[in-house]
Amino acid sequence: MCRTKSGLARAARHRYLGHMNDISPIPTPEKPVNTPERARKPDWIRVKAPTSKGYNETRQLMRSKGLATVCEEAACPNIGECWTKKHATVMILGDVCTRACAFCNVKTGMPRKVDVNEPQNLADACAEMGLEHIVITSVDRDDLPDGGASQFVKVIQALRRTTPNTTIEILTPDFRNKHERAVEMIVAARPDVYNHNLETVPRLYPTIRPGARYYASLRLLESVKKLDPSIFTKSGIMLGLGEERLEVHQVMDDMRSADIDFLTMGQYLQPTPKHAKVMEFVTPAAFNAYAAIARAKGFLQVASSPLTRSSYHAGKDFAEMKAARDAKLAKAAAKV
Repeated sequence: MCRTKSGLARAARHRYLGHMNDISPIPTPEKPVNTPERARKPDWIRVKAPTSKGYNETRQLMRSKGLATVCEEAACPNIGECWTKKHATVMILGDVCTRACAFCNVKTGMPRKVDVNEPQNLADACAEMGLEHIVITSVDRDDLPDGGASQFVKVIQALRRTTPNTTIEILTPDFRNKHERAVEMIVAARPDVYNHNLETVPRLYPTIRPGARYYASLRLLESVKKLDPSIFTKSGIMLGLGEERLEVHQVMDDMRSADIDFLTMGQYLQPTPKHAKVMEFVTPAAFNAYAAIARAKGFLQVASSPLTRSSYHAGKDFAEMKAARDAKLAKAAAKV
């Protein structure tokens, strides 16, 4: 684990030790299904190849606007379902990442110059698709002075001008060594949801997410809430990489300490033989048990299933999360 003097990190370590004696009344997740090397996927993780008319129309629109999507680049298993419904997660700042995380299928190398037309092209695509909620993510751009934060700002501004009724969810990288200024810029543009994924438990960072730091990502999300408490914050982790149950509980508590509203949990799938292996396929019942624990810990919204991804059913989840916060605030006001 990283050593830091922040109160968040000290509190996280204290809670982690406290987990050892914690006995929760909520059911323990089932033991995952151990997998031999390159094992066949269980039935609950299988999806059909996309063939619908809506899928092809979404694909054609992304091509015509010169936009990349994380749906394709990360080989998301839900692409058929989402694109059929005209839902897509746009990936800005190109399709080449400056990092090489062990779980990610996005290309690594030296990215191209930032496309100045990208913000408006994205906003035009959003208007053409009639999106009520849009998710924007990006590759890591450690080559840029601001890590690409200014492009997120321009995209948000273009969307506000072009489709003012669309709610905006962003999924940013960690802006390594420059996150304070980057987050300030983006928060000032006021997205509706700020998402940044922790991806896995701290112990696995050196092998799974070597270019990032667990506590730096926590501090990034914590800083969003400090700058603007009205913005929803969101983060997610993958299961099946070899994490232990108590380590997952620790991550949940760390997220709540950073006042994160929304937790997503999904099954890690190995994109190619060169990537990190799947250590186990976590059962749907185990995902349900983790979800029950997370809700008991106070998250406004939890999405937990083998096929859950950061932007899966994002619009529906945003509406439910907003309703949950409104109900919570109304309940608190009634007590005054």
